Amino acid sequence: MKLEGLIGKKLGMTKIFDEEGNAIPVTVLQVGPCAVVQVKTFQKDGYNAVQLGFDSKKLTKCSFPMIGHFLKAGLETGFYILREFKVEDPSEFKEGQYITLSDIVLEKGSKVDVTGTSKGRGFTGGIKRWNFSRQPMSHGAKQVHRKKGSSGATTFPGRVIKGKKMPGHYGNETVTIKNLTVIDVIPDKNLILVKGGVPGWVNGYVIIYFKEKRS
Repeated sequence: MKLEGLIGKKLGMTKIFDEEGNAIPVTVLQVGPCAVVQVKTFQKDGYNAVQLGFDSKKLTKCSFPMIGHFLKAGLETGFYILREFKVEDPSEFKEGQYITLSDIVLEKGSKVDVTGTSKGRGFTGGIKRWNFSRQPMSHGAKQVHRKKGSSGATTFPGRVIKGKKMPGHYGNETVTIKNLTVIDVIPDKNLILVKGGVPGWVNGYVIIYFKEKRS
């Protein structure tokens, strides 16, 4: 079964030791099981893809359109998150089936890309948000030490340019970490351990994209 990725969940971080006794920081990811909610074909939808659902919930907590969507696929439960993944041969998938980590060829040393939502840190200034430098701590500077200074607008164009780096909402953005190394795979528990950190909080949803193993 060839699938470019699966939906998962970040369970937290820990460390393991290699054969030489070196400590390796790893993130534990639950990958699946994901249910096939819809199969899309080029003849009907214009492209080949499968819609997967992850983290089941009661149908009574779903909206009426989504209840019909899940029941049409032969599923007796709803899901908190749905995502589409492109496939080459949609005939390999059937609505209502579940895909687990055992169905994916993933080995130690493989590379994966992980997409998640970074932690939201609320309203922050330019120093924390954009790594701005501080203003002078003396020589007449008063109560402006952590302010951004001039925003650059003068008589023309007479306004702040759109996209200017300013204080504002920091975090809570979609972030992708590429080429993370798979340190260990536990198929019976749908768990993988990847080297380093991934975006998001504990129990936050992530998308794991599989890549070919590199030498």
